[in-house]
Amino acid sequence: MKHCLIVDDSRVVRTVAGRIVKDLGFTVSEAGDGASALQRCQAQMPDVILLDWNMPIMNGIDFLTSLRRSDGGKAPVVVLCTNEKDPDHIGEALRAGADEYIMKPFDADIVRSKFDQLGLV
Repeated sequence: MKHCLIVDDSRVVRTVAGRIVKDLGFTVSEAGDGASALQRCQAQMPDVILLDWNMPIMNGIDFLTSLRRSDGGKAPVVVLCTNEKDPDHIGEALRAGADEYIMKPFDADIVRSKFDQLGLV
């Protein structure tokens, strides 16, 4: 079974995203910031990461840059989940190593569609 790490400082977003991803057949783990997410990735690299941009301690872009430089860090599919609608921000995320992005707020149909586009479901 594929594993998804959900990284967001909002417990509500992690809970909602977790339900959606579990319904798609994934096991789920969570982290509330990028630093905690890096520790989880070092312990067990997930297949896919749903990643928030704006978080305390370590933001999504800093996490993504660190992840992609780490051993095995190029493997996970990373979907950035953000309120940032500016094309420059989206471009920055893609250059940092995001595979795709989802605009917040999102729902099950949007997540399923992105996961399908990425060949995850």
